[in-house]
Amino acid sequence: MRNLARFFKILRVLIYYRIDALLLSTSLLSRFKFLLYITPWHYIPRKKRTRGERIRLALEELGPIFIKFGQTLSTRPDLLPKDISDELVKLQDACPAFDGKQAQKMIEASLGDSTEVLFKEFSIEPLASASIAQVHTATTHNGDDVVVKIIRPKVGEIIQRDIALMFVFAQFFNQFKISEKIRPTEIVKEFEDIILLELDMAREANNAQRLRDNFADSDLLYVPKVYWDLCTADVLTIERIYGTPVGNIAQLKADKVDMKRLAEEGVIIFFTQVFVHNFFHADMHPGNIFVDKNGRYAGIDFGIMGVLDESDKDFLADIFLAFFNQDYHGVASAYIDSGWASASTDVQAFERAIGRICAPMFEKSLDEISFGQVLMDLMAEAKNFDITVQPQLLLLDKTLLNIEGLGRQLYPKLDLWATAKPFLENLMREKHSLKNTVEKFKKQVPQLLKDIPELPTLTINALKKLDKVQDFNRLSAQQTALITKQLKINHKKQTAAIFAGTLTVVSSIFISQSWWIAGSISAFFTFIFWLKSK
Repeated sequence: MRNLARFFKILRVLIYYRIDALLLSTSLLSRFKFLLYITPWHYIPRKKRTRGERIRLALEELGPIFIKFGQTLSTRPDLLPKDISDELVKLQDACPAFDGKQAQKMIEASLGDSTEVLFKEFSIEPLASASIAQVHTATTHNGDDVVVKIIRPKVGEIIQRDIALMFVFAQFFNQFKISEKIRPTEIVKEFEDIILLELDMAREANNAQRLRDNFADSDLLYVPKVYWDLCTADVLTIERIYGTPVGNIAQLKADKVDMKRLAEEGVIIFFTQVFVHNFFHADMHPGNIFVDKNGRYAGIDFGIMGVLDESDKDFLADIFLAFFNQDYHGVASAYIDSGWASASTDVQAFERAIGRICAPMFEKSLDEISFGQVLMDLMAEAKNFDITVQPQLLLLDKTLLNIEGLGRQLYPKLDLWATAKPFLENLMREKHSLKNTVEKFKKQVPQLLKDIPELPTLTINALKKLDKVQDFNRLSAQQTALITKQLKINHKKQTAAIFAGTLTVVSSIFISQSWWIAGSISAFFTFIFWLKSK
């Protein structure tokens, strides 16, 4: 019953912001656009807004989980039109705070003692409140200033409920061909994995500690200390950071911070995490980055981290180096060699498409090129050729876009290539070094020794099967034609059944509101679609 009530609330919000009109205006559903003109709310005047604004406002009204979903979608501009992606970036994660005394009791229950015993001082008033957790300030008995992060009450239940509804909507869109490109079920699953990980404060504590260890001997980035005896799965206690938000350019200039150095060090920090540590902060927006009194970066919020393996690093290095050498074949080869291409990929056409994307970039100076955008455009183009890009690389590119934007906000003439080049050159030297080659060979020797005795048998069997494959292909072509025909018929019936079910719900709403004419019209079309589904 609660899920049904939530469904109707979502429906009301979507109708209020005319999201139904947006959906029915797409090529996917345009043949059903006539439904708009038989609904009473279509004729109610509404404030004119762009489609991106309407989607953003609808997500904000639907609450914290949908806000988080919109933020996650904003990191996937390869799937969304630019105007919608740009608007989703504006989604704010700030939420009304819940009762401070309730938060105190939850912290005490999780840590197993009263805040009077656990801390020298504890503030009932929250410092900040977001969709997943709320933060309170405190002082340890050693006099250290800390922040205590507590998961919001019942947020796990709310997340599971809303994600279940998201999967329902995703399954609906899976009925249509466009789902092959957008992959709605995969998007919701990816979001579910991300947001469930953010519920684990012990995991965030581990992320913070690992990043702190990585930069222990560095003057580039300060990562706050974790107070492990005051951490659980629901509570994170970490050193409080003081400094100027990196987005406050006016204050940084007033403090006489060297903006060129700051911009360049931000890029160095990112490439160090990616190419040296293979562990990077994947949520480096200005709200999570400060500059301390010494002009050094300090980071917070370690819920979302990215990890790359050796093949990911090799791919990035190959892409960037080929791009700067204007080697379009090299860029295409990097995708093909990665193993992400399908058998249907037209490599030559893909290479020409890459040329169209990259060629205009070389008319600009290096400090005008957005490498993050180039990489994102290449990934989006790859999907058009049935090349599946790994999620961790999309997460990395979103972070690169943030870093690049922040760096040029601090220092507009930032040359990202001049900073990245040493990392890529070192990586390529290491990749092709004799030592690395020997190490890879040593790892493969046991499997090679195991496979060599079987090679003669495998060769003979392969030759025997070659003739059978040719006969099978002729039979397969005939069967495929019959299957395709039946699938088209089934698809039309499924679509009609879905709309019959949807209109049944709409008719019920109209009748419950005593809108008899609208209810009758909806019922009529319900009957028409029901007949088509038979």
